Amino acid sequence: MTNSIKSQVSPEEWQARVDLAAAYRLVALYGWDDLIFTHITVKIPNTEHFLINPYGMMFEEITASSLVKINLAGEKVIDSPYPINPAGFLIHSCIHAARHDAICVMHTHSVNGVAVSAQKNGVLPLSQQSFFVLSSLAYHDYEGVALLEGEKPRLLKDFGDKTFLMLRNHGMLTVGSSVAEAFLAMYIFEAACMVQVRAQSGGGELIHIPDSILAMATTQVAQVTLGMGGALAWPALLRKLDRKNPGYQD
Repeated sequence: MTNSIKSQVSPEEWQARVDLAAAYRLVALYGWDDLIFTHITVKIPNTEHFLINPYGMMFEEITASSLVKINLAGEKVIDSPYPINPAGFLIHSCIHAARHDAICVMHTHSVNGVAVSAQKNGVLPLSQQSFFVLSSLAYHDYEGVALLEGEKPRLLKDFGDKTFLMLRNHGMLTVGSSVAEAFLAMYIFEAACMVQVRAQSGGGELIHIPDSILAMATTQVAQVTLGMGGALAWPALLRKLDRKNPGYQD
């Protein structure tokens, strides 16, 4: 749908584009997309620019060349016929500006995630997936569609240095030092929410993981997955995507 711009950008930027396009298509493949209305961004190495989805494309259509390159003011650095999602820009730009470890920021409105975000007690310690999430989870109260500058400092204060952010009544957000890390964090977050909703719907008494076990989460997560495990699973995810929906590298 878009002519390749590979010759116009650095090798580092092109790799970031390929990884981000893959992430968008994987989100669609796993059914976490909300038509065109969520967003994933990645910071381009050694710059203050980042990439975001062309607002109007389905996630399953996005390619490396179609991604929109913008600065922290929301201005396009390379011309694109597509606009950007203003709410996506506000949330992601403030996190990228404040957290240098957040190379990739991923936000979803999955049905399971929104369902849990509407529950007063949030993520419950019901599964091994929740064990991972609870090791680095923050919450931010709903303030309407994220369009107001005044929300930025409150969101950043609530998020702190965590990996997982539950946007109450809204959805989920993860960050990572790479696209792979942010994606794997979201996979675990989504799984924790899915298990919770299904366990609650079963109607039986739920078993909570004891606090003494939860206290070991940070250490055990680091040992078991070398962080969130993105580097381990990402090549396999790309092979799956090549089989199911190739063309993201264009």
